[in-house]
Amino acid sequence: MDSTAQDMPYDVFSRQCPSRGTLEHVTGRWGALTLGALHDGTFRFNELRRRVDGVSEKMLSQTLHALERDGLVQRDAQPTNPPRVDYQLTPLGREITDRLMGLIHFVEGRMDGVLEARERYDSGAAGGR
Repeated sequence: MDSTAQDMPYDVFSRQCPSRGTLEHVTGRWGALTLGALHDGTFRFNELRRRVDGVSEKMLSQTLHALERDGLVQRDAQPTNPPRVDYQLTPLGREITDRLMGLIHFVEGRMDGVLEARERYDSGAAGGR
């Protein structure tokens, strides 16, 4: 183990570590997609919901609350009529999402190989097992 890892006070592999919940918020389906969408800029709730195709209003609301609580997303409610609420990444959210986008782009770029592997697996006897 390198000295940097030894000096870190958090261990995501420990059941009680609070970093585990944040990792789940960032890497879960709706969290990753919401952060990825916000990487492109500031969005209102319904704009974000259209951008993250398939997410329900309830799930997007829960996801945004979790990401806001973790300090990754900023909610800006403006006292207009009707009220206007914008969501954007915080500096910490931007830093995390920049790394997440690298993974997203890597996965997208390797999908041909993934689809071929799935086809091989699915065509094998008993699912290749």
